[in-house]
Amino acid sequence: MSSEPRTPFRVGLIGYGLAGSAFHAPLIATTPGLRLDAVVTANPERRAQLHQQHPDARPLDTPEQLFEQADSLDLVVIASPNRTHVPLARAALSAGLATVVDKPLAATAAEAAGLCSLAEQRGTLLSVFQNRRWDGDFLTARRLVTEGALGRVHRFESRFERFRPKPKAGWRELADPAEVGGTLYDLGSHLVDQALSLFGPVDSVYAEIDVRRDGAVVDDDAFLALTHASGVRSHLWTSAITPLIGPRLRVLGDSAGYVKHGMDPQEADLRNGRRPGDGTPWGAEDAAAHGTLGTDESAVRTPTDPGDYPAYYAGIARSLATGTPPPVDPRDAVATLTVLEAAHGSAATGTTVRLAP
Repeated sequence: MSSEPRTPFRVGLIGYGLAGSAFHAPLIATTPGLRLDAVVTANPERRAQLHQQHPDARPLDTPEQLFEQADSLDLVVIASPNRTHVPLARAALSAGLATVVDKPLAATAAEAAGLCSLAEQRGTLLSVFQNRRWDGDFLTARRLVTEGALGRVHRFESRFERFRPKPKAGWRELADPAEVGGTLYDLGSHLVDQALSLFGPVDSVYAEIDVRRDGAVVDDDAFLALTHASGVRSHLWTSAITPLIGPRLRVLGDSAGYVKHGMDPQEADLRNGRRPGDGTPWGAEDAAAHGTLGTDESAVRTPTDPGDYPAYYAGIARSLATGTPPPVDPRDAVATLTVLEAAHGSAATGTTVRLAP
Protein backbone atom coordinates (compact mmCIF):
# COMPACT_ATOMS: atom_id res chain seq x y z
CA MET A 1 0.00 0.00 0.00
CA SER A 2 1.08 3.54 -0.65
CA SER A 3 2.01 5.56 2.42
CA GLU A 4 0.31 8.62 0.94
CA PRO A 5 -3.38 9.08 1.81
CA ARG A 6 -5.68 8.93 -1.16
CA THR A 7 -9.31 9.82 -1.51
CA PRO A 8 -11.75 8.50 -2.04
CA PHE A 9 -10.48 5.65 0.08
CA ARG A 10 -11.18 2.35 -1.66
CA VAL A 11 -13.16 -0.17 0.36
CA GLY A 12 -13.36 -3.92 0.00
CA LEU A 13 -16.43 -5.52 1.60
CA ILE A 14 -16.47 -9.20 2.55
CA GLY A 15 -20.01 -10.53 2.67
CA TYR A 16 -23.20 -9.38 0.99
CA GLY A 17 -25.88 -10.95 3.15
CA LEU A 18 -28.13 -8.82 5.34
CA ALA A 19 -25.29 -7.02 7.13
CA GLY A 20 -23.29 -6.37 3.99
CA SER A 21 -26.11 -5.40 1.65
CA ALA A 22 -28.46 -3.51 3.98
CA PHE A 23 -26.03 -1.84 6.39
CA HIS A 24 -22.42 -1.63 5.27
CA ALA A 25 -22.65 -1.22 1.49
CA PRO A 26 -25.18 1.62 1.45
CA LEU A 27 -23.48 3.49 4.29
CA ILE A 28 -20.04 3.13 2.67
CA ALA A 29 -21.36 4.15 -0.75
CA THR A 30 -22.98 7.32 0.60
CA THR A 31 -20.06 8.44 2.79
CA PRO A 32 -17.96 11.26 1.31
CA GLY A 33 -14.36 10.16 1.02
CA LEU A 34 -15.14 6.43 0.68
CA ARG A 35 -15.75 4.33 -2.43
CA LEU A 36 -17.17 0.83 -2.45
CA ASP A 37 -14.62 -0.78 -4.76
CA ALA A 38 -14.96 -4.57 -4.38
CA VAL A 39 -17.38 -6.98 -2.74
CA VAL A 40 -16.74 -10.63 -1.92
CA THR A 41 -19.76 -12.84 -2.60
CA ALA A 42 -19.91 -16.02 -4.65
CA ASN A 43 -23.70 -16.32 -4.40
CA PRO A 44 -25.24 -15.67 -7.87
CA GLU A 45 -28.38 -14.03 -6.48
CA ARG A 46 -26.37 -11.72 -4.25
CA ARG A 47 -24.08 -10.88 -7.16
CA ALA A 48 -27.10 -9.88 -9.20
CA GLN A 49 -28.32 -7.77 -6.28
CA LEU A 50 -24.88 -6.16 -5.99
CA HIS A 51 -24.82 -5.32 -9.71
CA GLN A 52 -28.22 -3.67 -9.41
CA GLN A 53 -27.47 -1.73 -6.25
CA HIS A 54 -23.78 -0.89 -6.73
CA PRO A 55 -22.90 -1.43 -10.40
CA ASP A 56 -19.41 0.09 -10.04
CA ALA A 57 -18.33 -2.36 -7.32
CA ARG A 58 -16.27 -5.33 -8.52
CA PRO A 59 -17.57 -8.76 -7.42
CA LEU A 60 -14.99 -11.23 -6.13
CA ASP A 61 -15.39 -14.90 -5.28
CA THR A 62 -13.20 -15.23 -2.20
CA PRO A 63 -11.51 -13.17 0.51
CA GLU A 64 -8.19 -14.48 -0.78
CA GLN A 65 -8.81 -12.69 -4.08
CA LEU A 66 -9.44 -9.52 -2.13
CA PHE A 67 -6.24 -9.81 -0.10
CA GLU A 68 -4.25 -10.43 -3.28
CA GLN A 69 -5.32 -6.92 -4.29
CA ALA A 70 -4.40 -5.31 -0.96
CA ASP A 71 -2.22 -2.69 -2.65
CA SER A 72 -5.27 -1.31 -4.45
CA LEU A 73 -7.41 -1.02 -1.30
CA ASP A 74 -7.41 1.17 1.81
CA LEU A 75 -10.01 -0.50 4.01
CA VAL A 76 -11.54 -3.96 4.41
CA VAL A 77 -14.98 -4.36 5.98
CA ILE A 78 -15.85 -7.82 7.31
CA ALA A 79 -19.59 -8.50 7.25
CA SER A 80 -19.40 -12.28 6.90
CA PRO A 81 -20.66 -14.88 9.44
CA ASN A 82 -19.31 -14.54 12.98
CA ARG A 83 -17.07 -17.62 12.79
CA THR A 84 -15.00 -15.89 10.08
CA HIS A 85 -14.42 -12.60 11.87
CA VAL A 86 -11.15 -13.46 13.59
CA PRO A 87 -9.33 -15.22 10.72
CA LEU A 88 -10.41 -12.63 8.17
CA ALA A 89 -9.54 -9.69 10.42
CA ARG A 90 -6.16 -11.25 11.15
CA ALA A 91 -5.52 -11.69 7.41
CA ALA A 92 -6.59 -8.13 6.62
CA LEU A 93 -4.44 -6.59 9.35
CA SER A 94 -1.48 -8.75 8.34
CA ALA A 95 -1.89 -7.41 4.80
CA GLY A 96 -1.60 -3.88 6.18
CA LEU A 97 -5.23 -3.01 5.56
CA ALA A 98 -7.35 -0.86 7.84
CA THR A 99 -10.15 -3.11 9.05
CA VAL A 100 -13.75 -2.76 10.21
CA VAL A 101 -15.46 -5.85 11.64
CA ASP A 102 -19.16 -6.25 12.26
CA LYS A 103 -20.03 -7.11 15.85
CA PRO A 104 -19.16 -9.28 17.64
CA LEU A 105 -15.48 -8.78 16.89
CA ALA A 106 -14.69 -12.32 18.07
CA ALA A 107 -16.09 -15.27 19.97
CA THR A 108 -13.96 -14.55 23.04
CA ALA A 109 -12.38 -11.56 24.75
CA ALA A 110 -8.96 -13.19 24.36
CA GLU A 111 -9.36 -13.46 20.58
CA ALA A 112 -10.54 -9.86 20.40
CA ALA A 113 -7.59 -8.68 22.49
CA GLY A 114 -5.28 -10.55 20.13
CA LEU A 115 -6.67 -8.67 17.15
CA CYS A 116 -6.28 -5.38 19.01
CA SER A 117 -2.65 -6.20 19.75
CA LEU A 118 -2.00 -7.13 16.12
CA ALA A 119 -3.52 -3.85 14.92
CA GLU A 120 -1.41 -1.90 17.41
CA GLN A 121 1.75 -3.75 16.37
CA ARG A 122 1.04 -3.07 12.70
CA GLY A 123 0.00 0.53 13.31
CA THR A 124 -3.23 -0.24 11.44
CA LEU A 125 -6.75 0.97 12.08
CA LEU A 126 -9.15 -1.58 13.58
CA SER A 127 -12.72 -0.79 14.54
CA VAL A 128 -15.99 -2.59 15.28
CA PHE A 129 -19.32 -1.67 13.69
CA GLN A 130 -21.44 -0.81 16.72
CA ASN A 131 -24.03 1.14 14.78
CA ARG A 132 -26.55 1.23 17.59
CA ARG A 133 -24.49 3.82 19.42
CA TRP A 134 -26.11 6.06 16.80
CA ASP A 135 -29.73 5.01 17.38
CA GLY A 136 -31.84 8.08 17.99
CA ASP A 137 -33.19 6.78 21.30
CA PHE A 138 -29.70 6.08 22.62
CA LEU A 139 -28.40 9.46 21.42
CA THR A 140 -31.31 11.09 23.25
CA ALA A 141 -30.64 9.14 26.43
CA ARG A 142 -26.93 10.02 26.26
CA ARG A 143 -27.74 13.71 25.82
CA LEU A 144 -30.18 13.75 28.74
CA VAL A 145 -27.66 12.02 31.00
CA THR A 146 -24.85 14.36 29.93
CA GLU A 147 -27.00 17.45 30.43
CA GLY A 148 -28.03 16.30 33.91
CA ALA A 149 -31.71 16.35 32.94
CA LEU A 150 -32.34 13.20 34.99
CA GLY A 151 -30.29 14.12 38.02
CA ARG A 152 -28.03 11.36 39.34
CA VAL A 153 -28.80 8.25 37.30
CA HIS A 154 -29.14 5.01 39.24
CA ARG A 155 -30.74 2.60 36.77
CA PHE A 156 -30.57 1.96 33.03
CA GLU A 157 -32.97 -0.48 31.36
CA SER A 158 -32.56 -1.50 27.74
CA ARG A 159 -34.29 -4.09 25.55
CA PHE A 160 -33.98 -5.62 22.12
CA GLU A 161 -37.00 -7.93 22.05
CA ARG A 162 -38.73 -9.71 19.19
CA PHE A 163 -41.42 -12.34 18.75
CA ARG A 164 -40.11 -15.09 16.51
CA PRO A 165 -41.50 -18.26 18.11
CA LYS A 166 -40.13 -20.52 15.37
CA PRO A 167 -36.36 -20.67 14.78
CA LYS A 168 -35.27 -19.43 11.35
CA ALA A 169 -32.77 -21.26 9.19
CA GLY A 170 -29.26 -19.83 9.23
CA TRP A 171 -25.93 -19.93 11.01
CA ARG A 172 -27.17 -17.80 13.91
CA GLU A 173 -29.38 -20.74 14.98
CA LEU A 174 -26.61 -23.39 14.86
CA ALA A 175 -25.40 -25.05 18.05
CA ASP A 176 -21.69 -25.13 17.23
CA PRO A 177 -20.03 -22.57 19.55
CA ALA A 178 -17.69 -21.64 16.68
CA GLU A 179 -20.68 -20.06 14.92
CA VAL A 180 -21.11 -17.58 17.82
CA GLY A 181 -24.88 -17.78 17.39
CA GLY A 182 -27.72 -16.99 19.75
CA THR A 183 -29.33 -13.75 20.79
CA LEU A 184 -26.84 -12.88 23.54
CA TYR A 185 -23.90 -12.43 21.16
CA ASP A 186 -26.16 -10.93 18.48
CA LEU A 187 -28.34 -8.24 20.03
CA GLY A 188 -26.75 -8.61 23.46
CA SER A 189 -23.52 -7.25 22.00
CA HIS A 190 -25.36 -4.01 21.28
CA LEU A 191 -27.01 -3.85 24.69
CA VAL A 192 -23.78 -4.32 26.62
CA ASP A 193 -21.85 -1.95 24.36
CA GLN A 194 -24.44 0.77 24.91
CA ALA A 195 -24.42 0.27 28.68
CA LEU A 196 -20.62 0.40 28.89
CA SER A 197 -20.47 3.37 26.54
CA LEU A 198 -22.92 5.30 28.68
CA PHE A 199 -21.98 4.31 32.24
CA GLY A 200 -18.47 2.88 32.10
CA PRO A 201 -16.81 -0.30 33.36
CA VAL A 202 -18.66 -3.09 35.14
CA ASP A 203 -17.78 -4.60 38.52
CA SER A 204 -20.22 -7.54 38.51
CA VAL A 205 -22.53 -9.47 36.20
CA TYR A 206 -25.61 -11.58 36.92
CA ALA A 207 -27.38 -13.31 34.03
CA GLU A 208 -30.23 -15.64 33.11
CA ILE A 209 -29.79 -17.22 29.68
CA ASP A 210 -32.33 -19.70 28.27
CA VAL A 211 -33.37 -21.69 25.21
CA ARG A 212 -37.16 -21.27 25.14
CA ARG A 213 -38.44 -22.09 21.65
CA ASP A 214 -39.29 -25.60 20.47
CA GLY A 215 -36.51 -26.80 18.21
CA ALA A 216 -34.06 -24.07 19.19
CA VAL A 217 -30.49 -25.07 20.07
CA VAL A 218 -29.02 -21.65 20.90
CA ASP A 219 -30.02 -19.07 23.49
CA ASP A 220 -33.07 -17.06 22.52
CA ASP A 221 -33.95 -15.34 25.81
CA ALA A 222 -31.53 -13.54 28.13
CA PHE A 223 -31.47 -11.07 31.00
CA LEU A 224 -28.33 -9.37 32.31
CA ALA A 225 -27.90 -7.28 35.46
CA LEU A 226 -24.70 -5.23 35.42
CA THR A 227 -23.33 -3.22 38.32
CA HIS A 228 -21.11 -0.44 37.01
CA ALA A 229 -18.15 0.92 38.94
CA SER A 230 -19.99 4.25 38.82
CA GLY A 231 -22.81 2.75 40.91
CA VAL A 232 -25.35 2.65 38.10
CA ARG A 233 -27.14 -0.65 37.57
CA SER A 234 -27.99 -1.72 34.01
CA HIS A 235 -30.77 -4.23 33.39
CA LEU A 236 -30.66 -5.61 29.85
CA TRP A 237 -33.04 -7.94 28.00
CA THR A 238 -32.73 -9.63 24.62
CA SER A 239 -35.28 -12.15 23.45
CA ALA A 240 -36.77 -13.79 20.37
CA ILE A 241 -39.89 -14.94 22.22
CA THR A 242 -41.51 -11.79 23.60
CA PRO A 243 -45.14 -11.47 22.42
CA LEU A 244 -45.56 -8.11 24.18
CA ILE A 245 -42.54 -5.85 23.75
CA GLY A 246 -41.38 -3.75 26.69
CA PRO A 247 -39.92 -0.21 26.58
CA ARG A 248 -36.89 0.07 24.35
CA LEU A 249 -35.15 2.26 26.97
CA ARG A 250 -35.84 3.46 30.48
CA VAL A 251 -33.31 5.62 32.31
CA LEU A 252 -34.04 6.56 35.93
CA GLY A 253 -32.42 9.35 37.91
CA ASP A 254 -33.09 10.96 41.26
CA SER A 255 -34.94 13.90 39.68
CA ALA A 256 -36.48 12.55 36.45
CA GLY A 257 -36.72 9.56 34.16
CA TYR A 258 -36.80 8.95 30.43
CA VAL A 259 -38.78 6.15 28.81
CA LYS A 260 -38.89 5.32 25.13
CA HIS A 261 -40.86 2.68 23.21
CA GLY A 262 -40.31 1.45 19.68
CA MET A 263 -37.27 0.85 17.50
CA ASP A 264 -35.06 3.37 15.78
CA PRO A 265 -36.26 3.70 12.14
CA GLN A 266 -32.85 3.48 10.45
CA GLU A 267 -32.65 -0.31 10.16
CA ALA A 268 -36.10 -0.53 8.58
CA ASP A 269 -35.24 2.31 6.20
CA LEU A 270 -32.02 0.61 5.09
CA ARG A 271 -33.75 -2.74 4.65
CA ASN A 272 -36.42 -1.02 2.54
CA GLY A 273 -33.88 0.60 0.24
CA ARG A 274 -33.77 4.13 1.64
CA ARG A 275 -30.34 5.73 1.61
CA PRO A 276 -28.79 8.65 3.50
CA GLY A 277 -28.77 11.79 1.41
CA ASP A 278 -31.74 10.81 -0.76
CA GLY A 279 -33.39 14.18 -0.17
CA THR A 280 -35.48 13.29 2.88
CA PRO A 281 -34.50 13.68 6.55
CA TRP A 282 -32.40 10.74 7.73
CA GLY A 283 -32.98 9.07 11.09
CA ALA A 284 -35.99 11.23 11.91
CA GLU A 285 -38.72 9.62 13.99
CA ASP A 286 -42.46 10.26 13.90
CA ALA A 287 -43.62 12.48 16.74
CA ALA A 288 -46.03 9.76 17.87
CA ALA A 289 -43.03 7.59 18.77
CA HIS A 290 -41.24 10.18 20.91
CA GLY A 291 -40.34 9.26 24.46
CA THR A 292 -41.43 10.72 27.78
CA LEU A 293 -39.29 12.75 30.15
CA GLY A 294 -40.01 13.76 33.73
CA THR A 295 -41.97 12.22 36.61
CA ASP A 296 -45.48 10.83 37.00
CA GLU A 297 -46.57 14.29 38.16
CA SER A 298 -44.83 16.23 35.38
CA ALA A 299 -44.14 14.02 32.38
CA VAL A 300 -43.73 15.57 28.94
CA ARG A 301 -43.11 14.23 25.46
CA THR A 302 -39.54 14.86 24.38
CA PRO A 303 -38.40 14.72 20.75
CA THR A 304 -36.03 11.91 19.82
CA ASP A 305 -32.68 13.08 18.49
CA PRO A 306 -32.23 12.01 14.85
CA GLY A 307 -30.45 8.68 14.47
CA ASP A 308 -27.15 8.88 12.66
CA TYR A 309 -25.71 5.60 11.37
CA PRO A 310 -23.83 7.55 8.67
CA ALA A 311 -21.69 9.06 11.45
CA TYR A 312 -19.84 5.75 11.89
CA TYR A 313 -18.36 5.58 8.41
CA ALA A 314 -17.83 9.34 8.36
CA GLY A 315 -15.65 8.75 11.41
CA ILE A 316 -13.82 5.92 9.65
CA ALA A 317 -13.12 8.16 6.65
CA ARG A 318 -11.81 10.85 9.00
CA SER A 319 -9.56 8.33 10.76
CA LEU A 320 -8.11 7.16 7.44
CA ALA A 321 -7.47 10.73 6.35
CA THR A 322 -6.05 12.17 9.57
CA GLY A 323 -4.93 9.25 11.74
CA THR A 324 -7.37 10.19 14.51
CA PRO A 325 -8.91 7.36 16.58
CA PRO A 326 -11.79 5.44 14.97
CA PRO A 327 -15.38 6.06 16.08
CA VAL A 328 -15.42 2.76 18.02
CA ASP A 329 -12.27 1.71 19.87
CA PRO A 330 -11.74 -2.05 19.32
CA ARG A 331 -10.76 -2.37 22.99
CA ASP A 332 -14.40 -1.55 23.75
CA ALA A 333 -15.27 -4.85 22.06
CA VAL A 334 -12.90 -6.66 24.43
CA ALA A 335 -14.76 -5.12 27.38
CA THR A 336 -18.12 -6.12 25.91
CA LEU A 337 -17.00 -9.70 25.30
CA THR A 338 -15.62 -9.88 28.83
CA VAL A 339 -19.09 -9.04 30.13
CA LEU A 340 -20.77 -11.54 27.81
CA GLU A 341 -18.40 -14.29 28.95
CA ALA A 342 -19.14 -13.40 32.57
CA ALA A 343 -22.84 -13.58 31.75
CA HIS A 344 -22.44 -17.15 30.51
CA GLY A 345 -20.54 -18.03 33.67
CA SER A 346 -23.22 -16.48 35.84
CA ALA A 347 -26.06 -18.26 34.06
CA ALA A 348 -24.26 -21.59 34.28
CA THR A 349 -23.68 -21.33 38.02
CA GLY A 350 -26.59 -19.19 39.18
CA THR A 351 -24.17 -16.78 40.83
CA THR A 352 -22.99 -13.21 40.38
CA VAL A 353 -19.62 -13.01 38.62
CA ARG A 354 -17.25 -10.28 39.78
CA LEU A 355 -14.86 -8.80 37.23
CA ALA A 356 -11.30 -7.85 37.97
CA PRO A 357 -10.81 -4.07 38.19
